[in-house]
Amino acid sequence: MYKTQITPFINCADLTRAIAFYEEYLEFECTFQMEGYAFLRSEAVAIRLLETDCDLSIEEREQMIYIDVNGIDALYEKLRAKLEELPDGRQRAPFDQDYGQREFHVKDEDCTLILFGEAIG
Repeated sequence: MYKTQITPFINCADLTRAIAFYEEYLEFECTFQMEGYAFLRSEAVAIRLLETDCDLSIEEREQMIYIDVNGIDALYEKLRAKLEELPDGRQRAPFDQDYGQREFHVKDEDCTLILFGEAIG
């Protein structure tokens, strides 16, 4: 087996703020940080935050990542209290998609949409 995982780069305007968001709301842990860069992990999932001076508030620059999970409803319930503190439009409770996935969505402060999904049935 050659390929073991994928760790997307996610642009952020403020590295410290982005790390705090992923740790506080999505239970990631920052395991490495240097100027302008951080590596975060949650179980078998990892992401890389890259600080940029681009204007990330422009909707057309939205980034998306999809995280496959087991037990989506249980995970949402675990995160629910914190996610409900986010401003309106920044999180969506679990729902079923026509393409056979149950998902919930969370948007970070830099227009990155994080989709959590699990196959239905």
